[in-house]
Amino acid sequence: MSTLLWQKSSYSGEGDACLYIATVGAGTIHLRESDAPNVIVTTTPAKLRPLISRIKAGTLARAAAAQPVAAAP
Repeated sequence: MSTLLWQKSSYSGEGDACLYIATVGAGTIHLRESDAPNVIVTTTPAKLRPLISRIKAGTLARAAAAQPVAAAP
C-alpha cells in the first residue's frame, strides 16, 4: 500500500477527538480516529454516502438502537 495522505476533518475540534480521512483514487476512502491511528476503516463513497445522510438527518441513533449489529464473519 502506498503512503496515505491523511487530512483532518473540518468538523474535528482540537485535542484527541479527531477524525482523519485519506483517499486512494476515486473509489476508496480510509478513515481513522486520532485516539486509535492504527485502526483504519476502508469504505467506498457509495457505502459512506447513506451513513453521512442519516447522520445529517438525525436518524442514525434511532435506527441503530432499533437494530442489533451483526458480528463480522
